[in-house]
Amino acid sequence: MEQVGELKKRTVISTFSLFFQSGFSAALGLVANLVLTILLSPSIFGIYITILSMISILNYFSDIGLAASLIQKKEITDEDVKTTFTVQQFLILTLIFIAFLLTSSIIKFYALPSEGKFLYWSLLLSFFLSSLKTIPSVFLERKIQFQKIVLVQVCENITFYLSVIIFAVLGFKLTSFTYAVLFRSIIGVILIYLFSRWMPKIGIVWKNLRELLHFGLPFQASSFLALFKDDLITLYLGKVLGFEILGYIGWAKKWAEAPIRIIMDNLSRVLFPVMARIQHDKDKISKLVDKILYYQSMILAPSVVGLALVMSPLISVIPKYGKWQPALPLFYLFCLASLFSSYSSPFINLFNALGKVKISFIFMVIWTTMVWILTTILTRFFHAYGFPITQLILSSTFLFVVWQAKKIIRFSFIKPIYKPLLASLFMGIILVLLESFIHISFMTLGIIVLTGFFTYFILLLLLFKINLITEIRSLLSYE
Repeated sequence: MEQVGELKKRTVISTFSLFFQSGFSAALGLVANLVLTILLSPSIFGIYITILSMISILNYFSDIGLAASLIQKKEITDEDVKTTFTVQQFLILTLIFIAFLLTSSIIKFYALPSEGKFLYWSLLLSFFLSSLKTIPSVFLERKIQFQKIVLVQVCENITFYLSVIIFAVLGFKLTSFTYAVLFRSIIGVILIYLFSRWMPKIGIVWKNLRELLHFGLPFQASSFLALFKDDLITLYLGKVLGFEILGYIGWAKKWAEAPIRIIMDNLSRVLFPVMARIQHDKDKISKLVDKILYYQSMILAPSVVGLALVMSPLISVIPKYGKWQPALPLFYLFCLASLFSSYSSPFINLFNALGKVKISFIFMVIWTTMVWILTTILTRFFHAYGFPITQLILSSTFLFVVWQAKKIIRFSFIKPIYKPLLASLFMGIILVLLESFIHISFMTLGIIVLTGFFTYFILLLLLFKINLITEIRSLLSYE
């Protein structure tokens, strides 16, 4: 059994690697998009995004949760790996074959140029090449070595953006994306096999397949329900509210969920394999849950409160950004909802890691049903506020998720979170008072942000004897 210190070391390194990858990809994408918007027309971007969305839909049917089953299992055999690879390749090749046969229909439906056809085919090939990375990636995730996966993703992104910029400069227009997609896929496959060597084998062991599907099907079904809960509801809102109000909702939701997307999404990706590795030891699981609740509250609570208080003055000082003023009330509702919902994520990972994926699936069914029923009803009565209110109601169900988790393991929910939450609340009160006394500008906005940070630091130290510097050192130590 691996040492706790070594597991913690790999967990910390993996988590920070994912944070780096998120920041690096965002910065690189911003620079590349700035260049490409100068070189290419909006219609070319539209064609690329449309075709990319088609391929994304195929991903929901390409795996049926088998890769997640390999990560969750205590021990895996060659038969498990061989079976997963074979079934996945059969599904993917079938999907690609069907998609290829639909080429003419898709080109006609979207009125794509001939270059669009080759881009579509290149994305299908990329879809196949990406599938070859699944098993090597599973091995790295089981070892909690996400930094190697991150390095592959960083190289893929650099290859893609450099290629598309170079070919766009040379005048290849839409074909720039075709070459960039192929180069990115080839580089990704080569690098992942260098970091995680594995020889593909073909064959299906039906006993192993049944065991893997017992976890995999409910897991994948939860992901599929997320498509209806999060993506399709947007199409409905655009129809009933119009694109302008949908724009306000989208802007508010994106900003309010930024801390969750940056912090919790990356943390959750690491937590699943970590919890799966120690699933046999309930005491370690309990201690890990306590630490997760403590540290996520320590980071997320002040981030969400600070973001909520800074957004209004930020809108007022950025030129031509005042148009988003009507979205602020929506933004505040989404902020509260995002903070509540963050307390569901660790326990959904817990259920999945312990093999209790049916519990996660039941919650996803309930949430999907509720979001459609409540959004339909509340939008009729509260118009633009219907969906944000729905999100707030749904996020408050984290209490039921915690209650269900307490049936499985012993942990304290209030004890790890109340100190960061109280310090964040007091910080918010102080910042509100400060904003009422000063004239807002870029300089004073910076002062408000720094004041918020130091206020939070001092409140934790004076009220609860918590030293943030000591906490960071403890988090980064591997003993």
